[in-house]
Amino acid sequence: MNYGDGLGVVTVTYSPGETLAPFVDTLDKATSRPVQVILADNGSTDGVPEEVAASRDNVTFVSTGGNLGYGGGANRGVAALGPDVGWVLISNPDIEFAPGSVDALIAAAERWPKGGMFGPLIREPSGEVYPSARLLPSIGRGVGHAVFGAVWKSNPWTRAYRQEIAPVERVAGWLSGSCFLMRREAFDAVSGFDERYFMYFEDVDLGERVSAAGWLNVYVPDAEVTHIGGHSTGRSSARMLREHHRSAYRYLADRHTGVLWAPFRLALKAGLGLRVWAFTRKS
Repeated sequence: MNYGDGLGVVTVTYSPGETLAPFVDTLDKATSRPVQVILADNGSTDGVPEEVAASRDNVTFVSTGGNLGYGGGANRGVAALGPDVGWVLISNPDIEFAPGSVDALIAAAERWPKGGMFGPLIREPSGEVYPSARLLPSIGRGVGHAVFGAVWKSNPWTRAYRQEIAPVERVAGWLSGSCFLMRREAFDAVSGFDERYFMYFEDVDLGERVSAAGWLNVYVPDAEVTHIGGHSTGRSSARMLREHHRSAYRYLADRHTGVLWAPFRLALKAGLGLRVWAFTRKS
């Protein structure tokens, strides 16, 4: 489909509370373009998404029909946009945008005609920069990061995977799903998110498939946002930890299929299960 040059923003809501209004309102200074905002709601019970949509002309509430997870909700949100929208920004609802940040992402797309996905610099509430543009996981980096990441922060596997280098505009293996801009034709080329991932690794998987389809994932540090919820607490609960490890297994198992890789998949599942047990027991 030939899309227009319009800008759409999709955020997946699930009782977002007080973070949603600043998310929408900071968009006013983030771009000079008119913007359509879709609240893809996964079953909120706090009434906030409906209130925000009712009080703002450019915001539309879309019920997904259930808790579909991040990728499933985002896919429903993108599908609700009209053909005039050729730029889609997908974001968590607890993001606040710096002035001009969305326009900076679109400007970067002009410099990278093969860019399909563009990620901003993401700050934690403390001001610390979150490493949101990383290499794709490999077995070696993955094992090293999993084993040593929690006890040896500066280990070489974690540093290589997280790409904690100077914030320069560059191509990355994948970009954080908490906030990114996509050409809609690139989103269509990979059929959006893989909805088998309920939570975690859906952005890693998307970034890899975007690259495989011939597009680039581009990190744009001139565009800056703040993740109010922060990434550090994202896997604090036992349930979230289990979801993270379940998605990690799916991602690696999908890429190591067949009989020859069966021992690896078995060992991977056992190792991840043991890691979840160890962390939940400790907490």
